[in-house]
Amino acid sequence: MREALAEAHRALAHGDVPIGAVAVRDGAIVGRGHNRKEADCDPTAHAEIIALREAARTLGGWRLVGVTLYCTLEPCPMCAGAMLSARLPRLVYGADDPKMGAAGSVVELLREPRFNHRVAVTRGVLAEESLALLSRFFAGLRTG
Repeated sequence: MREALAEAHRALAHGDVPIGAVAVRDGAIVGRGHNRKEADCDPTAHAEIIALREAARTLGGWRLVGVTLYCTLEPCPMCAGAMLSARLPRLVYGADDPKMGAAGSVVELLREPRFNHRVAVTRGVLAEESLALLSRFFAGLRTG
């Protein structure tokens, strides 16, 4: 999760919301991402999507068997859908997202029993650090 936080800090360098993600398999990072929506003018350039794409390229396939994705913020519905499509087995995230969270805060997509795949979720890991980074970013927008 510390590596995901480092990715979140990279998003700040280009004015994006500080959210980071890393994909890990067998103890090695196979994908990294941080928000690039502003930098790339791309509404799909979320940290999780970028990390999942990189992991698929690294591993040579779209099925991310054995991969855990670490994210600083609870995923949105788009990112949760990508996790399901990638057959991701496990997600670990920091802060809950009460506005767009799709791992239980607003909707529960990752463990929906009607889907053909479910993702195991661990929430709240380094949540305080993740929230503090987001709070500072948004406070800066309001004052600047």
